[in-house]
Amino acid sequence: MTAVFLGSSFTKAFDFSDKPYFKLKPIGRSLELEGYYIWCSSPIWGEDGKVHLFYSRWKKEKGMGGWLNGSEICRAEANSPFEEFQHKQVILAPRGGEFWDATTCHNPLIKKVGDQYLLFFMGNSNGKTNTKRIGLAVSKSLNGDWKRPDQPLLLPGKEGSWDDHCTTNPAFVKGNDGKYWLFYKSWNTQEYETQKGAVRGNRKYGLAKADSPIGPYTKVSENPVIDFSNLPNNAQLEDAFIWKENGKFHMIARDMGFFNHEYGLHLTTKNGIEWTKPEIAYLNMQSYVQEPNPPKHLKRFGRLERPMILMSKDGNKPQFLFGATQGGTFETSTTFVFEILKG
Repeated sequence: MTAVFLGSSFTKAFDFSDKPYFKLKPIGRSLELEGYYIWCSSPIWGEDGKVHLFYSRWKKEKGMGGWLNGSEICRAEANSPFEEFQHKQVILAPRGGEFWDATTCHNPLIKKVGDQYLLFFMGNSNGKTNTKRIGLAVSKSLNGDWKRPDQPLLLPGKEGSWDDHCTTNPAFVKGNDGKYWLFYKSWNTQEYETQKGAVRGNRKYGLAKADSPIGPYTKVSENPVIDFSNLPNNAQLEDAFIWKENGKFHMIARDMGFFNHEYGLHLTTKNGIEWTKPEIAYLNMQSYVQEPNPPKHLKRFGRLERPMILMSKDGNKPQFLFGATQGGTFETSTTFVFEILKG
């Protein structure tokens, strides 16, 4: 593993008027696998004191788009977030046939409630976006066995609604109302099919709640709770992760046009519905590390996507930022870890 450190300073291109919410110290590319793209790195402290990382991967020959048709969810371990992770096992693989997760398993989010581990994820059945559905696998141990769902946990809205295309990018937290909150990303099919440009459709976030962490979940409204569609440049967001800190709920997400397409966003809420105006959570990768220019097929080089946070062991404070970024030894994509110095 190659770790690159710049100390506490950023590059000269950084505008200090846009100081990000998190002050980050790069640790490095902590999980790289020959022959695979790696994405979606969700960490959790294990009872063994190690960090267990639930991540998605797909074969290199599929290219960057392989996440949609052929991704599988795996588990890796490290003694600490400062060390290299080692692959341990495949957790969920596409089942084929008529299953709702027949062609991909992606977007892992690992949580623990009581004595049960919850693995939220996305599956699809046709290798396309319009069958993406959020599911939930459960286990008493991080090693498994995982009880796999026969049906998705959350379905899209009715035809014509803002969320009629899919449900994906699960973000989960216990709310201040005693219920369990599941945030999800979606968009409208007609917009997606008829719009032109590099990014079609406008990704928004909805909220569903349940009395039990395993559901059933009911959407709180027919409207999204986060919606940038009234802003210029088709601004939107994705890859949300949510945690509770000091009585408020925080969200970190990938920017898709609010500032640019390389930064992370930070928002807060007290009730899950009314959110603050986004601020910069973190900058583009080049602001923290210097790496050689990548080959032409890595068109997203320089972004940290799928941001996930490893809290302190008492659950009170964000300590490490995990994400996925293109590049690395095998010219694919890897897990990248930062220590959170302030935030």
